[in-house]
Amino acid sequence: MRLCIFDLDHTLVSSSLDLAAMAVDMRTLIERELGPLPERPERYRVGELIAHCQRAAPALEPRVWAVALAHEQRALADAALEPGALEAVTGARGRGFATAVWTNNARVCTIHVLEQLALAPHFDLVITRDDFRRLKPDPDGFRVIRERLPRLTEAVVVGDSWVDGLAARAARLPFIAYRADERELARHGVVPRARITALTDLPPLLDAGA
Repeated sequence: MRLCIFDLDHTLVSSSLDLAAMAVDMRTLIERELGPLPERPERYRVGELIAHCQRAAPALEPRVWAVALAHEQRALADAALEPGALEAVTGARGRGFATAVWTNNARVCTIHVLEQLALAPHFDLVITRDDFRRLKPDPDGFRVIRERLPRLTEAVVVGDSWVDGLAARAARLPFIAYRADERELARHGVVPRARITALTDLPPLLDAGA
């Protein structure tokens, strides 16, 4: 089985979801309960904040996830398909690929938006943070994909972020970058197999073996 794995936010779906703002609100809650985190030049990311919470105060983790979920739920109001998203997914399927979503979002929001935008019927598998133990860029989600698709022989990851690229690299999968920030890719050492600025460019790349 060949599999084309898609990220969700800003890859298949555009919305007002702001991960930086989410992380700020999560950090505020954690620091209010546990005291200040060490200062550093880069912002703390969602996965790092969750990992800190798991180490320092596991009982606080559900409240921190509730902050993330509230951000995701608000973003559903203006969610829309990225241009060419449906053509990319159906084009992959038409070329013999099974299709999957691998996202750090909550399942309840992911399924809602896929159904709302009529994408749900076109996926063989949807993996969300409810299904794996560690968020991207950790490759744990791909472990779940392999468990659920035991006939899988090869896969490719399509995403918009260095986070997706690092997860793909850790899982030893080729990465196709969709409108990704080149400086961030370079800063994190992500070298995509291919770069696209339109999702409609994806099916021909799959034909070419990307």
